[in-house]
Amino acid sequence: MAWAADRGHLSQIEETIPPSMAHSALTAPMATIGVPTEIKADEQRVALTPDAVRELVTHGLEVRIQHGAGAGAGISDDAFASAGARLVDREEAWGAHLVVKVKEPQPEEFGLLRDDMVLFTYLHLAAYSKVGQALLDAGTTGVAYETVQLENGSLPLLAPMSEIAGRLAAQVGARLLERPNGGRGVLIGGCTGVRPAKVVVLGAGTVGWNAARLAAAMDAEVLLLDRSPERLRSLESDRRGRLISMVSSRGLLERLVPTADLLIGAVLTPGGRAPTLVDEEMVRQMQPGSAIVDVAVDQGGCVATSRETTHTNPTVCIHGVQHYAVGNMPGAVPFTSTEALVSVTLPYILGIAGRGLEEAVTERPELLSGLNTVKGAVCHPGVAKALGVPPRHPMACLR
Repeated sequence: MAWAADRGHLSQIEETIPPSMAHSALTAPMATIGVPTEIKADEQRVALTPDAVRELVTHGLEVRIQHGAGAGAGISDDAFASAGARLVDREEAWGAHLVVKVKEPQPEEFGLLRDDMVLFTYLHLAAYSKVGQALLDAGTTGVAYETVQLENGSLPLLAPMSEIAGRLAAQVGARLLERPNGGRGVLIGGCTGVRPAKVVVLGAGTVGWNAARLAAAMDAEVLLLDRSPERLRSLESDRRGRLISMVSSRGLLERLVPTADLLIGAVLTPGGRAPTLVDEEMVRQMQPGSAIVDVAVDQGGCVATSRETTHTNPTVCIHGVQHYAVGNMPGAVPFTSTEALVSVTLPYILGIAGRGLEEAVTERPELLSGLNTVKGAVCHPGVAKALGVPPRHPMACLR
């Protein structure tokens, strides 16, 4: 459940929303925006582009970019400086009113969190409880890209990265099936007279649909599973190639998973921990040299045997099955990912920095569901459930 998408449930929490929050420290414009260099393992993306910097500076905002922040995405310090950014050290970047990142803070950054800052980034607190505790201890206002949710249920700031991750999942899976990479030696699309690989995709959201479409375009035999017949029906008109959609169930998973050459986990519970759909016994029954790509690992993973890996060491073999569970898959293509991310986050960054969080929430109510932590409280029901703490109403947290 997300506040913006399901306002009928707001009464679940007995909080009085104040008639005015004019005295809140979060209501004033945030004149400085800081962009630190990402330090998560193998993360090369950056939270702003020079064009985005130019836009923010034009609106009278000061943008601080840490030296070298854009190097991994092919963006030089000179390009940021020419757009009007100030090049600063780590402490000054983190010292801004609004800190904009790509990935969650790492342990060595916890000491830089403050109670007078807003942190806007992917947080995935259901999977990274220590990050959640650090935000609560510091009293930091944490706004998570992945839980900003429109009334129709869509996740506008997660969608581009989900699209990229889904397409990467099919590409990565195809490579993992090759013998030099530990696979069975199966060509994903087969060839004349030889059956293609069987690809089972769990979840027909943005990740799953993009994974299934690309795998089908490579001539794989694709089975796309989802619990929602309505979602599957909505995709029917775009179905191509050897792609079959099926309504998921426990029995179906038990039959299909052991026969899969490639299993792609793409389930999502906004803000919450991903459900474990594939248990260890199912993995044991898969053929040696088959592969699993668990895209849901940044929400805890949907395969029981998944353990988060990195781009440097992306796979681990468990029960003879190659497991790929990189927590920042789009980081493999940082140029594309940075451009795609900033294209959707910039209007929200401009709103929060230029007008303050209260007015930004008023203009874009979906930001309410993006509020994960405020002043030592958890404001998102899914995150609160995952962390085992009671949620507070986000508007009450802001007062």
